[in-house]
Formats: sequence, C-alpha cells, structure tokens
Amino acid sequence: MDNEKKIITFCLLLAGVCSLVFCEEWKASVENSLEALVSSCVVVPCSFSHPRGALPTSRLRGIWHLKDQVTKNIYHDDETKILDSFKKRTKLLGSLGQDNCTLELMPVNDHDNGPFCYRIELVKTEDNAPTIDKFSFVEECVGLKMLNDPPKPVLSHPGTATPGEPYTAVCSVRHTCPSYMPTLTWSQGTKEETFEIYQDINHGIWEVESILTFIPEEIHDTSDLTCTATFHGGRTSSAGVALNVKRAPSVNHVIIHAAVAASLAVIFGVFCVFMVKKYKNRIAELQHQDGSMWSRLSRVSRR
Repeated sequence: MDNEKKIITFCLLLAGVCSLVFCEEWKASVENSLEALVSSCVVVPCSFSHPRGALPTSRLRGIWHLKDQVTKNIYHDDETKILDSFKKRTKLLGSLGQDNCTLELMPVNDHDNGPFCYRIELVKTEDNAPTIDKFSFVEECVGLKMLNDPPKPVLSHPGTATPGEPYTAVCSVRHTCPSYMPTLTWSQGTKEETFEIYQDINHGIWEVESILTFIPEEIHDTSDLTCTATFHGGRTSSAGVALNVKRAPSVNHVIIHAAVAASLAVIFGVFCVFMVKKYKNRIAELQHQDGSMWSRLSRVSRR
C-alpha cells in the first residue's frame, strides 16, 4: 500500500513538472492571416517561448515549414533543406535569442498561400550538434491572402481651397511589407511641402501617411490633386480629386459691378422723372378740359 502511494505521488509530481517545465512554456504567437501583395514582400510577426529559459541565438535554430509537412521547409539556416520554390526568398528578421521569429518572404509569388508554421530546435553547441529539444507550433500558423492588385490609398482633404491660403491634404495606405515601405507622391506641391508618418497598426499591418500643405492659386482651380502609392516590386495605385479653388473678387470686378449699378440707377432715375413730368402734363390737360366744360354749363344755365 505504501509503495502504491509512493508511485502515485511520484507520477503526480512528474506530471506537474512536465506541465510546468515542458508543456506550458512551448508557446508561439503568429498572425493567423495576412494579405500579401504579389511581387512585393510580406513580413509575418512571430514570437515564441521555450522551457529552457534564456539561450543565445547560437543555441537556437528557427525553422518555418508547411503545415502538417514538417520536412518541407520554406526557411532553414541550412539552405539545402529549403524547398526549391522558396530558396533565396525567405529570411528571419528577428533575433532568436530575444524570442523573435519574425519571417520575411520576398518577393511574394501568387502560390505562396501557406499555411506556414514555426518550429524551434535547441542545439547543444554552436557547431550545429544534434538537438536536445524541438517543437513545432502547428496550432499557430499563418495563411496568406494573395493580392494581385495593390490597395488604393485613402485621400482626405478640405472641400474648397482659397487662393493664397494654406491647403492641407492627407494620403494614407496600409500594407504588410515594413521592410520596404510604399512611397507616396503628389501631383501638386513639392517634396519640401510634404511630411510622412509610419505607423505599426499591429497584427502585421503597417500604414504610411503623407501630409501635403501648399499654397493654391486660381490657376489650380479644377486641376487634379492625385496621390500615388508605389509598392516594392513596382506596382502602383492612386486616388485623386479635382481641386475647387474659390475665386477671390478683384478690384476690376468691384469697379465693373459698381459702374453697372450706377448706370442702372441713372436710367431708373431718368425714367422716373420722365414719367412724373408726363403725369403732371396729363393732369393739367384734364383740369383745362374740366374748366371749359363748367364754363359752358354756367352760360347755358344763365340763359
């Protein structure tokens, strides 16, 4: 009975050690899905942990492989172990010693859908001796959605511009290739009049934003304001709007309007004088006719 209790206690302790030391600490964080522009690049964020604690990069080997096919590698530090279709196109951007297994794939081909999974191997020495432990994170894999057309930039701007006053427009585009950020160019203004911001949106998505501030003139009215995004690999997309520059009234316009108003006032005044004079003459004629008639009636009545 005592031996049985000892065996049960030993098994429970062994299970606890396995759970705490080995099982729970093999973890990886990988995005499940990312968009990838064909001919450009895609960067897959990846981090991991293992039960051996902190180890130098030389004691770690990071591998990326096809899901459920551990031997079909898309990345390995030994290039002879990489599938021919992925050779020279993959590399690790992060430091394994800092638990960073971020993968870059460039250029992206239209058949690179994945899913791809990360595998970590712990080696004994720095000379690639046999491994002492290894683990494939087949539950944390990334699938890629191929984009044949690049995403269009988003353009925001005021509705109307005023000649001689600053006009600001903002253009932004999102992507998954932070190694080679897209470039944003404008059809108006100069490079000195633009300011760029790069942001990590998280989950493997990045955004580049360009702010343009320039002084429009009347000659810019109805002209196109276009923002063009050029992605790594040469593909482009654009968004644009027709400028609406509010025309400022000039001195000549004011003089012309004043002259027209004065002319109309003079014409109206002359017309009024003419009508009043005509009206008075008519009243006088009627009064004269009425006087003659009363005179005749008076003579008749006397007779």
